[in-house]
Amino acid sequence: MTDPFTLSVVSIIVLALLGLPIGHAMIASSILYLMLAGLDMGTAAEQLLNGLFSSYILLAVPLFILAAELMNSGSMTIRLLAFCNAFVGRFRGGLALVNVVQSIIFAGMSGSAIADAAGTGRMMQRMMTEGGKYPPQFAAALTASSAVIGPIIPPSIPVVVYALVSDASIGYLFLAGVIPGLLMGLFMAALIVATARRRGFPVERPVPIRELPGVTFRALPALMMPVVLLGGIYGGATTPTEAAAVAALYALLISALLYRSITWASLYASLATSARTTASIGMLIAGAIVYNYVITVENIPATLSTWLAGYELSALAFLILVNVILLALGCLLEGTTILLVVVPVFIPTAEALGIDLVHFGIVCVVNIMLGLITPPYGLLLFVMTTISGQSLRAIVGEVLPFLGMLLAALLLITLVPDLVLWLPRKFGYQG
Repeated sequence: MTDPFTLSVVSIIVLALLGLPIGHAMIASSILYLMLAGLDMGTAAEQLLNGLFSSYILLAVPLFILAAELMNSGSMTIRLLAFCNAFVGRFRGGLALVNVVQSIIFAGMSGSAIADAAGTGRMMQRMMTEGGKYPPQFAAALTASSAVIGPIIPPSIPVVVYALVSDASIGYLFLAGVIPGLLMGLFMAALIVATARRRGFPVERPVPIRELPGVTFRALPALMMPVVLLGGIYGGATTPTEAAAVAALYALLISALLYRSITWASLYASLATSARTTASIGMLIAGAIVYNYVITVENIPATLSTWLAGYELSALAFLILVNVILLALGCLLEGTTILLVVVPVFIPTAEALGIDLVHFGIVCVVNIMLGLITPPYGLLLFVMTTISGQSLRAIVGEVLPFLGMLLAALLLITLVPDLVLWLPRKFGYQG
């Protein structure tokens, strides 16, 4: 007879293929496991409630989502785009460079790759394709690729989730993502410069030098959000969760009182969209919390650790193996699911091999973000297919060079931990 754990895994796959949301599938499969194993099925509800209500850190997720929605509803993103265009739009392929730079700046606001693509990404797609300046499939591929930088540079919803499962410091994890995120942006910019010359991309009308102070001044309140957010955390004034609340309030006050670009209707729409997104992520986290109990009962992390110990892997070999596994899973599974169910299985082995959990966390998050643009799942590819009206095949053809550059950046981040840990150590991290 097949054991309960195997049946629970099979049931998750079957239910997901039948169209049930993965969070619901994990909850149902956990209850099936408890029933077949002769355990109290009420444990599922107990684990779910304890996991959700004892994790203060999870409150940061809906607050970061709300901050991003408020920015999109107001004119903050438009002013940020104007700022980016003023400084890098004047070069060949300038709008493509603007796309990357705005993702880096917007990363300090939303913490979500999907929010980046659906917000400023939608505007970038329109700007780049007006008048036939750029092929629409190239613009869509670039927008999807640049959006993955967002959750690497703080704040970051995936990093919040990783902190939940690893007990690593959120503050140091946020700092650890800065240099890797900038490195990814630099690699993409290098590819854009080379591609622009080869394909003859246009040069935008330069913004006169005398106008730069005005453009900067108009964008300054939006540019100050990362300073307010990170200053509160590292200055000791707020916890990361409280900083997320400050970010949402700051976005509301700037949009409503200073820019006067948000209405009651758009505020309601932002709250409703944030609530729907939060509920979707919440069900996924709830399902993973319950199924992690099943994994713990089956002693999967310790079993895997013992199995890997038999191969006497070095820390570097283990990291390479994790990269390969996470990249493969990213082609098929949603990123939060991987973070909540798969990554915790690797953490005991990483600790046993002496791998710093902050470094390990950034490597895992970068892997999972690359899964958003990796066929066949590639959620960002589907988002940009909807936004651009281009076929998935056309976008995938253009996204592969960017994926290659981002993989090169991932390899460098994996091989050189100091790229990740240098900044946290400057702020007192002892790892």
